[in-house]
Amino acid sequence: MPTTMFDTVLVANRGEIAVRVIRTLRALGIRSVAVFSDADAGARHVREADTAVRIGPAAAAESYLSAERLLAAAARTGAQAVHPGYGFLAENAGFAKACADAGLVFIGPTAEAIDLMGDKIRAKETVRAAGVPVVPGSSGSGLTDAELAAAAREIGTPVLLKPSAGGGGKGMRLVRDEVLLAEEIAAARREARGSFGDDTLLVERWIDRPRHIEIQVLADGHGTVLHLGERECSLQRRHQKVIEEAPSVLLDEATRAAMGEAAVQAARSCGYRGAGTVEFIVPGKDPASYFFMEMNTRLQVEHPVTELTATVAGHRGIDLVEWQLRIAAGEHLPYAQEDITLTGHAIEARICAEDPARDFLPTGGTVQLLHEAQGDGVRTDSGLSQGAEVGSRYDPMLSKVIAYGPDRAAALRTLRAALASTVTLGVTTNAGFLRRLLAHPDVVSGDLDTGLVEREAADLLPSGVPNEVYAAAAAVRRAALEPAAGAGAWRDPFGTPDGFRLGGEPAPVRHWLRVPGQDPVACDVRPDEEAAQAGPGLVRVTVDGVLHTFHRAGDWLGRDGDAWHVQDHDPVAATLAGAAGGHGVDALTAPMPGTVTVVKVSVGDEVTAGQGLLVVEAMKMEHVIAAPHAGTVSALDVLPGATVAMDQVLAVVDPHEEPGGPAPSPDGEQENAS
Repeated sequence: MPTTMFDTVLVANRGEIAVRVIRTLRALGIRSVAVFSDADAGARHVREADTAVRIGPAAAAESYLSAERLLAAAARTGAQAVHPGYGFLAENAGFAKACADAGLVFIGPTAEAIDLMGDKIRAKETVRAAGVPVVPGSSGSGLTDAELAAAAREIGTPVLLKPSAGGGGKGMRLVRDEVLLAEEIAAARREARGSFGDDTLLVERWIDRPRHIEIQVLADGHGTVLHLGERECSLQRRHQKVIEEAPSVLLDEATRAAMGEAAVQAARSCGYRGAGTVEFIVPGKDPASYFFMEMNTRLQVEHPVTELTATVAGHRGIDLVEWQLRIAAGEHLPYAQEDITLTGHAIEARICAEDPARDFLPTGGTVQLLHEAQGDGVRTDSGLSQGAEVGSRYDPMLSKVIAYGPDRAAALRTLRAALASTVTLGVTTNAGFLRRLLAHPDVVSGDLDTGLVEREAADLLPSGVPNEVYAAAAAVRRAALEPAAGAGAWRDPFGTPDGFRLGGEPAPVRHWLRVPGQDPVACDVRPDEEAAQAGPGLVRVTVDGVLHTFHRAGDWLGRDGDAWHVQDHDPVAATLAGAAGGHGVDALTAPMPGTVTVVKVSVGDEVTAGQGLLVVEAMKMEHVIAAPHAGTVSALDVLPGATVAMDQVLAVVDPHEEPGGPAPSPDGEQENAS
């Protein structure tokens, strides 16, 4: 029976996925409707859509998560269908049902399938009945804290606490010590409730050094279910993927076929329709012993690597968003499983607003200079534009850089080069860290597991700021001291700090510079030196006979995916501030811009070293602010709900005096609650 494609589709999301969906809608001649909060009024997805509708203030609960406002926007613009992207409402059965009740087509699975697979407990029971192997763990829904702890003890640590609803690693806790079970269960419930509105948890056996492999499935509404091969997603930190690739070097053809068939059976067991992903945990030493983890009933962030490697009926490449639309419009999948093969290799890197040197804490700022890699074998999916504001209200992922090659080695080389040419000045990102990760010997050899990134993170960070960064910044400042050129222009010879000395060679001009998190550095630049060539967006400086080139915007310098915010430092002002009563290590500061969600203490409370005092949340991540030492809370400057800036003082803990000497110095580390 012939089908009719939609005329207008509303994209109920933001950022790079909204831009990605709009691109396919444009290619199919379908009118796109974007939605935006006040924080996104000038965002790229708003500009690229055919029309856009404001749906509320910056808070996601009052805009992107408001089904009522989204449906009203669809009605106002005449949309026949809604594409939820991923995240936000993509896996919300209530939203899918609300779309159907409003006469709109939800571009995704049915509400019943979302509801079933969104409940990890019911999902495991369903696929187990279909013959799919599952990870050993707790059974039953609505377990109390005591029941969860008992199940964990029965399974034996280490165990993984997981929210029954949601995904993306939010609320997941690895517990290796039974003593910490109560604390970790409480934290997992709190984060699950905040992220998904549901604090139901389950517990599973933790498999040490596991690999995370997922299968892409496509299912139409007429009984055809296909798989498009696997993606390896083992490179993660805090259970969040950072690098994904297709295919996996771990699987042979027999295991690939078996896992693909298991994924198809999992999709059939819930009456699935559309594009979805079945995720497996695989022991690295025994890939034939794979276990079902969960099914993501939506498009995945990493779908481009499948799009680039899937060969369908002899043609490499497939547009999964296009097939989501076609299936939602009622079309049949015109392929059989034997029509699908894999060609070449693709690898994706997620560019996030986070600082690897500060334990991957979220960052923010204004994008002052942007260059995104494109070209032969390179694709960048992005929601960024120059001048965009990156705040703390939404997910920190900014873009994805994907490389394709005839084999894995070629794809790795291409992606490393693409990350080196990626420039996002004004916002600290993880691009340089990912470039170094892709050169790690275990990554190059394919010896991966989900703990590799966190084990090796410290060695993938640069040791301090390279000297040439300070030299370039000082040279830029020296150039700025030169008077403006112009015929007849007069300058005060005593008003320019040019190092002039009577009867002698010019003295070097000293610039005090500081990169946040580093000690101040004094840089001397001789006025008569040809130290730098500064042009629009570019700085070149020679240090020890080597020419270094940096991208530049304001006080930011960038090279090879790394970026440094080099600020002026006034040592006299800093000394006076310290003499006026700086709190030093007694002060607890915000590690990232965000919102204070929990305050556990009051002024005058006695606390112990390492005791959690406050919780700051940003970009869907919680961070526990802990006491640096035993002492008394002498100042508390925030309340729950307060918005705070990075490095803002939140509280002060005066240390207890130790008999015979000062209190021991803490290590300064704080527990990260995500």
